[in-house]
Amino acid sequence: MTKDAAHAVDARPLRRRQVAAVAVGNAIEFYDFVTYAFFATQIGRTFFPSDEPGASLLASLATFGAGFLTRPLGAWVIGRMGDRRGRKPAMLLSFGLIGVAVIGLPLVPSYAAIGVAAPVLVVLFRLLQGFALGGEVGPSTAFLMEAAPPHRRGLYISLQAMSADAAVLAAGLVGVALAHALTPAQLDVWGWRVALGLGAVIVPFGLVLRRTLVETFEPRRPPQPAAGSGYLRVGLLGLAMLAAATTSNYVLEYMTTYANATLGLPERVALGATALIGLCGLVCDPLSGWLSDRLGRKPVMLVPWLALLLAILPAFWLLDRERSGAVLYGATIVLTVASTLSTGTVLVAVTESLPAHVRSGALAMVYALAISVFGGSTQFAVAWLTRLSGNALAPAWYMIGSVLVGLLAVSFLPESAPVRLRRRLADPAPLPIPE
Repeated sequence: MTKDAAHAVDARPLRRRQVAAVAVGNAIEFYDFVTYAFFATQIGRTFFPSDEPGASLLASLATFGAGFLTRPLGAWVIGRMGDRRGRKPAMLLSFGLIGVAVIGLPLVPSYAAIGVAAPVLVVLFRLLQGFALGGEVGPSTAFLMEAAPPHRRGLYISLQAMSADAAVLAAGLVGVALAHALTPAQLDVWGWRVALGLGAVIVPFGLVLRRTLVETFEPRRPPQPAAGSGYLRVGLLGLAMLAAATTSNYVLEYMTTYANATLGLPERVALGATALIGLCGLVCDPLSGWLSDRLGRKPVMLVPWLALLLAILPAFWLLDRERSGAVLYGATIVLTVASTLSTGTVLVAVTESLPAHVRSGALAMVYALAISVFGGSTQFAVAWLTRLSGNALAPAWYMIGSVLVGLLAVSFLPESAPVRLRRRLADPAPLPIPE
């Protein structure tokens, strides 16, 4: 038996453990990042006090957006590291950096205690989080694809999105529990710190899991790309698709703040929408990946996005009219299911279309640019437009525009699923992972 064959035999039983390590680590990282958004109102009053209504919330959301400014830099540094030194060292670096931010941010004293130093420290920790997450997506998603059998790439890569939604669900459950157990004043003073601080407890656990990973990519001299290879086209289409997916996701994650600040629903009711978003993602992300392995990537992206396009305006109109918890939860479930079934496959299609020697860095950059420009601005833009226009339907129109862009990009993207390519070529053998 050759050395390579022996390694393949040894690595096979580790495959599920490796994938679980990446998924759990990704969930730990995203927990703290998204929890900030859910407690934006309380954080705004703590670090950005203002007598003008809504100003503290806008300052808090702008700081949340600051975390996206350093994502492209993190993607460039850590993403390219994944192609040059391997996926494992890149993932260890990104997790270690975010561990510092996870521990530091909830320990920052309030503006009342240390003055302007407080918001400065918050911004610095947000910038560090953005840098780390910018470099996380490329190596970890490339790892999941390379650990997967070709006919199950969709399911494996969907674990990336599923782990992020697990973080959303955990953040929502923590928020609901704290909102029921604490008074509004206690939430303002220390409740949100507890929610953020829980992420710090499991940082050592995440580091141990990541250290057990077995490398899936051996850096080597890359082949020279052929002229007109279409990588730039894939990147641009991927950017548009990920921009649409990111905007939709962040409008949905804004539901908690929107329900509380715009619709006037109690915080304990509004935070329930967060838990529902995470729960829907846990179910629909792997379902989306599984369906895309059997039906192809494009049908699973197109059909749910079309359904979402038709549902957005009625859902927000009914929510504005009724302003009740039942309608909030119903609208959240309908919109999240339609959005997640489509966006869960977007990352699969883009990753699958990139060659191995640039997969980590290219995917990291495309993802970082999409989420920096659109994820970093969505919640601030929606809050600002709602306040400026006085129209509670502003988030709906913003979301509709993003979905239209995504649908247009999907229509131009070539199909990449092995099941569809095999049918086209009449070849029953599984296709190899692109090199």
